[in-house]
Amino acid sequence: MTDSTHQPLPQRQLTRFRGPQGLSQLPSAAADLILLGDLTGRYASGSYSRLGSDRRNVVLRADRQGAAEHGHRITAAIACHVARAGGTVDQLAQLPLHPEHEGGRHTRNIALRSGQARALDYIRRVWASASDAISSTTALGSRHEAYEVLAALRDRIETTPWRGERGRTALRVLRAHLNFAEIAGGPLHHASERQTAEEAGVSRTTLRIVYETVLRPRGWLRRLRVGHGREGSTWYLGDGSTPGHGSAALLSRFRSTQFPPDPALGEWNTPETATTANIDSTVLGRLMGHDAFAHHGLGSAALVIISALHVRQDQTVAELVGTSSVSRATTYRTLKRLADHHLVQHTGETWTLAPRALEGFGIRLPDTDNGHTTAPAQGWDKVAEQHGTWGIATRRKALHTAERAAYQKALDRLAEQCSKALVIVRDGRQVLVPVPRPDEIPPTWHAPDGRVLDPVTGRPAADWRIATDGRLILITPSDQRSYDELAAAHAEALSEWESVA
Repeated sequence: MTDSTHQPLPQRQLTRFRGPQGLSQLPSAAADLILLGDLTGRYASGSYSRLGSDRRNVVLRADRQGAAEHGHRITAAIACHVARAGGTVDQLAQLPLHPEHEGGRHTRNIALRSGQARALDYIRRVWASASDAISSTTALGSRHEAYEVLAALRDRIETTPWRGERGRTALRVLRAHLNFAEIAGGPLHHASERQTAEEAGVSRTTLRIVYETVLRPRGWLRRLRVGHGREGSTWYLGDGSTPGHGSAALLSRFRSTQFPPDPALGEWNTPETATTANIDSTVLGRLMGHDAFAHHGLGSAALVIISALHVRQDQTVAELVGTSSVSRATTYRTLKRLADHHLVQHTGETWTLAPRALEGFGIRLPDTDNGHTTAPAQGWDKVAEQHGTWGIATRRKALHTAERAAYQKALDRLAEQCSKALVIVRDGRQVLVPVPRPDEIPPTWHAPDGRVLDPVTGRPAADWRIATDGRLILITPSDQRSYDELAAAHAEALSEWESVA
């Protein structure tokens, strides 16, 4: 593997992965997985079954397909262990190809069927995925460590300035995902777009905008798998310290535009608000779903100002501009609006929350009597009615319910249109009846090395290959079998059918 891009470790570190004796440097769970395989069945879940076309019933996979999926998960787990221990792809290749390691059975089967080069290619692909996963995730040894990670992430969110309307909306969406992560017990969690929109109190259109322009480019959120049917997408919470491509262009959207600086006058060239904030995201998470804080109601600026005042009472406007990351003009305008509803009050230049402003949400002010219990306040509903936003959350949930029902009906209609596979029973075993395939291609589209010419561009298509029977086979990253294996499987099915017929 001379073309490897990974630098090998020194010889004394390289030998630690060779042979059963060298596995002592890896965790005991990794060494057992390599030597003995998946004895507990931890990586077998979902390998030998899948959801059918109706997205409801479970269909068993073929033994070979299920074993290949199971073996791939074991290989990926071994690669993650080696990557986290500081190994390289060359060291990983030694483990599954060792004849005495049960955890490498899947890789050795690929080497036997398709050759050593194909097996090493497979190891490179698994290593690339494992390296990416290790570099962007945190190893959690217990549930207590997971909650420590989430607590640190919450502190980072509360001290990060979220400037501009889009930034404050992104804060609401991120807080919704943090709620889901706390329920799941770690940064890895599942959530659908509609579920997140209802939790954050925003529309799905706004949700997708902040996903693409703020949260994902800045490293706060990563979608690992897109949801389908009744399954939500799989998300992983980041710490926002690894901004992706295009984040520099987004900075201008979060800078204050109330008084643009004039370079000729030597005015400031930094944001009006401070570089750190100080808000209580728990208060924000409880308030953001209420109709009073919808876009045309009090809005997100009121959310962060209330959250900042809940952390520290008696703040001036200048201090609120820094702790809430809201521009000075918006801060004045929002405080006046909150004061009109008797939610905040001021003495001289300092502002504070009203004593009973947060009733009805289970939130107590820092200086209130802990033994005093208050009845839920009705003022929030009146605020929503005055701004014309009362009932937005209910209508949004009803719309999402109707959309889910329509989507499920579409899946049911699609499942009914799919033709069922025809099988016959011969000597007690089921034999698949091959159906006519409409994927034969004309000879003019044939390219050298079994590739297919794109009729539009005239160039070979990278993902398509031509089987020996003249039919197309599509190779995708999710395929667990190589092109030769796919072609051999189809030829085997045809041969079996012809022998039975």
